[in-house]
Amino acid sequence: MAQRITVDPLTRIEGHLRIDAEVKDGKISKAWSSGQMWRGIEVILQGRDPRDAWLFTQRICGVCTTVHALASVRTVENALGLEIPINAQYIRNMVIALHTLHDHIVHFYALSALDWVDVVSALKADPVKTAALASSLSNWPGNGVKRFAAVKAKIKALVDSGQLGPLANGYWGHPAMTLPPEANLMAVSHYLEALDYQRKANQAIAIIGGKSPHIQNMSVGGVTTAINLNNETTLNMERLYWMKQLMEEVRGFIQQVYLPDVIAIGALYKNWLAYGAGVTNYLAVPDMVLNTAGTEFDLPGGTIMNGDFSTVKLITSFHDKYFRDNVKESIAHAWYDGDWSRHPYEEDTVPRYTDFQDDGKYSWVKAPRFQNQPMQVGPLAQVLIGYASGHELTKKYVDDVLARISTVAGTEVGAAALQSTIGRHAARAIRAAMLADLGLKHWQLLVDNIGRGDLEIFNPPTFPKGEQRGFGFHEAPRGVLSHWIVINDGRIKNYQCVVPSTWNAGPRDKQGRPGPYEASLVGNPVADAQRPLEILRTVHSFDPCIACAVHMLDPEGREMIKVKAV
Repeated sequence: MAQRITVDPLTRIEGHLRIDAEVKDGKISKAWSSGQMWRGIEVILQGRDPRDAWLFTQRICGVCTTVHALASVRTVENALGLEIPINAQYIRNMVIALHTLHDHIVHFYALSALDWVDVVSALKADPVKTAALASSLSNWPGNGVKRFAAVKAKIKALVDSGQLGPLANGYWGHPAMTLPPEANLMAVSHYLEALDYQRKANQAIAIIGGKSPHIQNMSVGGVTTAINLNNETTLNMERLYWMKQLMEEVRGFIQQVYLPDVIAIGALYKNWLAYGAGVTNYLAVPDMVLNTAGTEFDLPGGTIMNGDFSTVKLITSFHDKYFRDNVKESIAHAWYDGDWSRHPYEEDTVPRYTDFQDDGKYSWVKAPRFQNQPMQVGPLAQVLIGYASGHELTKKYVDDVLARISTVAGTEVGAAALQSTIGRHAARAIRAAMLADLGLKHWQLLVDNIGRGDLEIFNPPTFPKGEQRGFGFHEAPRGVLSHWIVINDGRIKNYQCVVPSTWNAGPRDKQGRPGPYEASLVGNPVADAQRPLEILRTVHSFDPCIACAVHMLDPEGREMIKVKAV
């Protein structure tokens, strides 16, 4: 008989997510993913000026602020057929790169590494052996014996105090935690360093974006980042070189710490290359645009069906009909009025809550489909599409990472193995490395263009009478983000956001086909139903972002979170 596990809420994510799973013979046989919060931003936008939408939409989330701002302005520009100056593209691209670097560092170290790293086990580590392990992976200056000894002493002080802070609720000693103590100590040390480098990425965003989170420099038609090399209050060479220094420091951390850590953990948990594939249809969109028209990009997008790399089909522009015409959302199992499947232009957002119904409605998240198929989005999708299409930078990093994982694991690991829980982490680190390179490339493109005397940053929009429809997309840290707008007489008639965690966290559709979270959990082992670490590992590998979280604090220490195993 199957055992039912309910994890509610699933923590170390953004927003409110419930996961239900049936476990039979030690493996998950069926799963449900339920978003537990309704935002309603689309309703708030109706009747407003389209130029204001980006300010509202980046309030959808406390983490993914920048990405919604960008997708929104691209959406209105698409509806108007408006091109933007090349300087604005480069500035937006640097914001994209920096936001992603911040996000990916935070995700691996702060949100998901504790699914794999046993902090308490690090107390058994020998700092000398830890330094030897770390130096075999990279030449990072922080990988010294003194550093690891100091971190070990810090962990001991925390454990002895009984106040582990953010590390308090880890599944220490869980049978699925199998890293050697030295690997655990290395990872904890890098966890602490990551806190500083994610801050540096955010600092660089604030220099060019005005603030972070909720940047202030986006505008329909370009950016508001005025360029004047002779003015201390505008974007000048001093600020640009300050940004460059921060970007180079973050790139060093990614290449010498983040990427090697993922390689080491992936190799040491090589059995997890067999778990978590789930939906093997992949969707990504191109980004890091290289011209004013949005037809040339530094990162590719497209689709792969059924995990077959030979099926790769590219999405080639901001106006691509293949993307525009094939997105629909189903609400058959979502808490909205009806059971329709519609294109975003034709959708409405009318909430209708019921109880959690296994075979009925059980989530606030809709179920997006592309060509009527469930799709997995995220860094893995973009990396696989880039690899399958022969994208040079993607192939460079993928081949390097696979070779290094194979060396540490002692067995050949090919690109197909990336379709897994561990593979999603590897792809995210690869994407971070690529964007660290590309962020600096686009910094140089901007500086060179300014040097030619071009200071343009804005092309003013005009809104004709009648109706215009538009869509804008962005390959956000968690995958394909698209906004869809219907404008009538200069006002928003309809607005829909189809976000990465909608693609991945969505419930079943009308045909009963599970979404990527649900499908990826099937077949996963569960060693201890009271401590379902394996569920966390696979769901966290997607980096869930459901909506802005409501943070709960109980000073009396009463229980706030439960895992039920019945």
